[in-house]
Formats: sequence, structure tokens, C-alpha cells
Amino acid sequence: MRKARVIAAKESLVTVETNGDPIVKNEVGYIQLEREKLKAEVLRVRGNTADMQVFEDTRGVKIGDEVELTGEMLSAELGPGLLGSVFDGLQNPLQRLADEHGFFLPRGVYPDPLDRDRRWEFKPEVSVGDRVVAGAVLGHVDEGIIRHRVMVPFREVEAMEVVEVMEGSYRVDEVVVRLRRGDGSLLELDMIRRWPVRQALPQKMFQKRYSERLYPSEPLTTTIRIIDTFFPMARGGTGCIPGPFGAGKTVLQSLVARYSTVDVVIIVACGERAGEVVETIHEFPNTKDPRTGGSLMDRTIIVCNTSSMPVAARESSIYTGVTLGEYYRQMGLDVLLIADSTSRWAQAMRETSGRMEEIPGEEAFPAYLDSSIKNLYERAGVLRNSVGEIGSLTMIGTVSPAGGNFEEPVTQATLGTVKDFLGLSYDRAYKRFYPAIDPLISWSRYLEQLAPWYSEHLSHEWVSEVQAFTELLHQGDSIYQMMQVTGEEGITMDDFVMWQKATLLDMVYLQQDAFDKVDVSVSRERQVKSFQFLRELINSAYDFSTKQEVREYFTKLTGLYKNWNYSAEGTDAYQKYFREMQDLARENYLVQRDPHMGEDALLGEQAIGESGSE
Repeated sequence: MRKARVIAAKESLVTVETNGDPIVKNEVGYIQLEREKLKAEVLRVRGNTADMQVFEDTRGVKIGDEVELTGEMLSAELGPGLLGSVFDGLQNPLQRLADEHGFFLPRGVYPDPLDRDRRWEFKPEVSVGDRVVAGAVLGHVDEGIIRHRVMVPFREVEAMEVVEVMEGSYRVDEVVVRLRRGDGSLLELDMIRRWPVRQALPQKMFQKRYSERLYPSEPLTTTIRIIDTFFPMARGGTGCIPGPFGAGKTVLQSLVARYSTVDVVIIVACGERAGEVVETIHEFPNTKDPRTGGSLMDRTIIVCNTSSMPVAARESSIYTGVTLGEYYRQMGLDVLLIADSTSRWAQAMRETSGRMEEIPGEEAFPAYLDSSIKNLYERAGVLRNSVGEIGSLTMIGTVSPAGGNFEEPVTQATLGTVKDFLGLSYDRAYKRFYPAIDPLISWSRYLEQLAPWYSEHLSHEWVSEVQAFTELLHQGDSIYQMMQVTGEEGITMDDFVMWQKATLLDMVYLQQDAFDKVDVSVSRERQVKSFQFLRELINSAYDFSTKQEVREYFTKLTGLYKNWNYSAEGTDAYQKYFREMQDLARENYLVQRDPHMGEDALLGEQAIGESGSE
């Protein structure tokens, strides 16, 4: 074991010196105190000296203290037992620490992330004599509803022969497979894999036979109308949710995590207030999983490092979370990672950079902020694994710009990286327009990228129709701004009707009630039906005499439409409100009908069906 000694200490940053032994960037070391050892990571190497960030309070560290260098990178422990766990940024299991040491985390205690006492029923998928390569599946255990695959370590560079396979109940640290390398040496494997968190899991290994990175080609269904229709997220894509305090980021990310069509959810709280993290930890176990009927926590991992915990561990938490996500993606599963918030991760980097006296960039953030953010989001994506199954890692980062200023460096660097921008507006939140995603500033590059999928599964005109609705919203906003100056008398009847149509679209489609048991989650099929019906209403010509008639019509239509949104499909209420909307529209509807509909056809029947049911 190589040794070093402390020669300087400044808050969480210490400088160490070796006696000529090599020291490697990002390797882990332990500062040896009288009764404790403090975990630290090498950030910068200069000859025989190195700067290390300590993941603990450095109280009591003094010049001359011995440092034990491990030669290992800061790594995540991967294997069965991750799901349902709550870790800190160093992957310490917080529930186990609380059970053993109370609710105040002790310094210098680092228990194993995976429970060494729990037994798993290992079922092999290889036989003696088979040849396997890095990433190949050796067997699996059932981790709740997930088939957790045990794979060949990802760093192996040659094909190996299976010489012994176990079957039965084993702990994660017991040998389950033995392999023979080309030189005749044996490799004994248990169910634990370790991987450096700052390195992406290899996406092409052993002459490209293991995995293949694919282009995201399918949308991720979140069941939130404004996202799925106007600003879609690709499965395996990247997105960000910036917004000021009180704009509803926490509720929105909770809804996305709960209802998105993914297998595994990873929540990374990197610097959030302790109250919000506690709320998340208590909410998820008590939330019903809409996919399985069980607890949502059964397929969730929470990695949290609150603002009151060490800054250095706050930075590592996001890398730990993305490494866990990559691991499940290698199994062919769809993973959603939500980081809340990347602003505080960047602030942790700024603090560390300042202590290292690096040349600062804009607003004192490190000059490498932009590249760090890009490197993080680039670890998302779609992969085809060794058995031909396709897995994905979708990454969404929430950003908390001070004062809601989207021009600050973290937001701008994020916007230059992600392909889906869901900008939250304080004004919309103040008006109780939830989710408070502002359609006038938000955008998604996936709308056109996913056009082939929309053409095949929805309609050839879907993208152009969505773009037309987006343009309607912008036109409606321009008319509203004009009305603020001239009043209703200063605009034409046509402009007033267009503004009312834009308002209808906003009120009944962009807004969604997170506290209504029906409207909280809308399937893509129902979204399509609603969109097509709304298109009929908006694209129709109406016969109004006064602006008061226009206002009364759209006010009543909005009320009926909202009640229809709150009605479960196929119920009497669902059919009743649909019929009332048809009748109301017919009263004010000109004889200018859709050319694809018959002269006597009822408005919306092509989209909804004559009975108003599925």
C-alpha cells in the first residue's frame, strides 16, 4: 500500500506529498486520523504532490497526517440489491447507517453499498464449455420485477471459457461462475461489479461484439400532454427543466418519474434542501407504481447529497447516479435519470475550483464547466447489448438559475448540450398554469427527429400540425400584448377569435391537473384523440356577431373541455361532456366542414367515435 502525508489543508482540500511513489488522478485515498479515516479523491497531480478533495468534514486534519493511497478510482458497486435503496453521493446506504448509527451520519464510516447478508437465487444462462466476452450475460437473479443480469466484467479484453457454473441461493460476494483465460489462469466471479463513476461504461468492447450505440428513434411517453405533444423527449435523450423557485420543478419531476414508460428510475438530489429530499424519500415508497401496482420505490434508486452534506460528495453524487443508470441500461432496460439540480452540482465544482486557485470563468465557475456538463449528458443514449436487446438511459436535469435568469452560465451550457428545453415560467406558475412550462420559450429538437415514428404510429401530418398549434400560441400572445395597449376595441374580430382559440388550446391541453386522478396521467392514445378533436374545433370557422358572443362561447367550451379531461374514458360523464361540446360547436359552426367528413357528420367523430367512448 502506497503512503503519503498531508502538507497543507484548506477546508475540504488537502495537499499531500509522496516519497516518490506514483500517484494517479482520481484515485481514492484515506487520511488516517487517530480514530477515523477520511475518504478523499485526487483532483490534481504535480510531481510528488497532489491536491485531494475530502468527502468529509476535515476537522482535526493536520500537517503530517498519513494518507493511504488505494490505487483505485472512485467507483460504484454494481449488483443485485440496488433497487429500492437510498444512497449518499459516495453510495453509502443511508438506511443502514441510520439503523446502526442514528440519524446523524458519522464521519469516516463507509459500509458496503450492497447487503452482504441477503441471498439471491442465481440462475445461470451459460454452460460449461461456453466462450464468453466482456459484458456477456452469465446468469440472472430476480430483483423485484426486474431481471437483474450478472455479466462478465466490462474490462476483460479476451474471450474466456466457462469452466464452472453454480446454481442456487448465494450472497452477492460468493463465487457463482469460474472462467479460464487464454493463459490458463482462472477468473472467479461473484455478482458484484465495480466501475469508476467518472468514466462511462464501455459502449463498444471486444472487437465491437458487445454493444452498439444507436440513434434515439422513439419518444419517451411521460403522459404529460404538453411534453409528449409539443416538446417530446426521446427515449435515450437528454433534456433540462430550468425554472425559478416556486415554479413547480419538484412536482413536475415527480410526475415524470412516476408515469414515464421506463423500467428503472434514478433520482439524484445533488445539493437540494434537506426538506425536499426527505419529502422524496417518504413519497416514493408510499406512491403506487402505475405500471405494476406495487410501490414506486421497487424500481427506483435515490442518490441524495443535500446542501448540508459535504460539498465534494455533492459533486460525486451525480456521477454515481449516472453510473448506476448505465449499468441497468447494459441489461437492455430503459432507465430514466433525473438530476435535481445540476446548478448545485456546478456550484460544488465552483467551490472546489476556487480552493484549488484555478483561473475562474464566467461568474467564477471553472473554465471547464461547459465541457463537464457536455461529458455528463453524453453518457445518456440508446444501446444494443450483446444479446441484441436495446436499452436506454434518458437524462433530465433540473436547473435552478438565480432569480430565474436563464442567461447564467449553467443554464446556457446545459441548453447548448441537451435537445429538449422545458422552461418553467414564474408568471405561469403565479397564474396557476400548471405544469408551468412556457410554450413560448420551450423547444424540443426531438419533434422533427422523431418524425418517422410519428408518421408510422400517429399520422404523416403530426409534426406540421403541432408546429401550427405552436405558431397559434405565438400569434395569440402577440394579439394579447396588443390588447394590453389598445383594449379589445383595437383589434379585429378575426384576431379576437384567434386569441380565444389560442387561450382554449392553452387552458385545456397545455394545462394539466396533477391532483385529479384522471387528468394527472393521460395515455398517448387519449392525447391523440384530444389533439385531433381540438384541431377540429380550432380549424373551424365560426359565426359570431359580437366579441361578447365569442367570449361566452369559448368560456363555456373551456369549462366543458376541462370536465371532459377529468372524466375517465368510456364513462357516462365522458360521453356526456363530449356530446355537449359537439352541440355547442354546432350552434356556432359555419357550414364549412372538413372535406374528409360528410356534410352531416358530427364534429370530432373521426377522432373520438360516435359514442364518445374508446
